[in-house]
Amino acid sequence: MTDKKLSQDQNFFLRILKKQIFIPISALLVLMLFNLIADPTFFRVELGISSLGYPVLKGNLITILDNASELVILSIGMTLVTAASGGQDISVGATIALAGSVVLRILCGTDTLTDHIHAPIIVAFLACVLVAMLFGAFNGVLVAYFKLQPMVATLILFTAGRSIAAWINNNTLPNNTDPRVGYYGNFFPGIAVPSPILIAILFMIVTALVMRFTKLSLFTQAVGINAESSRLNGINPQLIKFMTYVILGFCVAVAGFIKVSRLSTINYSVIAKDIEMDAILAVALGGNALSGGKFSISSSIVGAYVIQFLTITLYRFEVPAAALPAYKAIVVIILVVLSAPVVRKKFAELKKNFTAKEAN
Repeated sequence: MTDKKLSQDQNFFLRILKKQIFIPISALLVLMLFNLIADPTFFRVELGISSLGYPVLKGNLITILDNASELVILSIGMTLVTAASGGQDISVGATIALAGSVVLRILCGTDTLTDHIHAPIIVAFLACVLVAMLFGAFNGVLVAYFKLQPMVATLILFTAGRSIAAWINNNTLPNNTDPRVGYYGNFFPGIAVPSPILIAILFMIVTALVMRFTKLSLFTQAVGINAESSRLNGINPQLIKFMTYVILGFCVAVAGFIKVSRLSTINYSVIAKDIEMDAILAVALGGNALSGGKFSISSSIVGAYVIQFLTITLYRFEVPAAALPAYKAIVVIILVVLSAPVVRKKFAELKKNFTAKEAN
């Protein structure tokens, strides 16, 4: 009876180990435990007062969830692009600058500094969505129909995007101090939870519903695994690849809108700097093959939170800003290697052989 129970426990462990989400969740738990040991008050959440006089939640955990919101949203779109095209979009940071520039152009008009909005915020949001999706469509056409490598195709916007963003506002740095502009990147009046967290949760719910009630997940995986085979089965590979880039464009628009709302201004060369690398790393940390095919959006989301958790941890231990990427790269490389399917398979085989020897 004991041997049977032991065998069941071992099989359960092997099944858990093979799960794609195992490594990112394990990494997240290790980071949480490390911070808890280093500072028992790390996860303390307190109710404070915002600059506008409203009660708001504060604490390291809130900061992590808040600051990770844009990366979480981007990781969803990047996962789809990676799965379908077998490549990554390196222009998302520049496109965020473009989307943010459009938002401020509409809200500020021709004024560099203003304390009122020149158009409804919904109009500015829809305009930035349209622009970001058009640029996403541009990348999608180059990849899907002109068959350029994704990194080469998106290098165009990566290079020119921030310059175009500056041109939209005549190379000025517009600033809109109307309190309503900052609601979406900080707090809605009377709501204690930061707005970006709520937006990210809503985004994840909508994504889950789309994946559940449409064939997007199935078609994306089919195209990523074998585009020619999917075409013979009635799927249009070019259309699916094109759609994933447009969807990523929408994700970029939402992230850009939040970024601009946080400060109510924009710095074209700094905003969302290197966020494309973090988005790609989130996908890799989630155990998704960067060559395309089968994917897990939930694993990518956990990967995004791991990256933000690691960033906050390094800041808390006073790692110099210049050295931060090096420390983060070391940890991320280890996690990416451990999350690789071939490595997880080897671990599972070793565990299986070890338990078999113990049984004998």
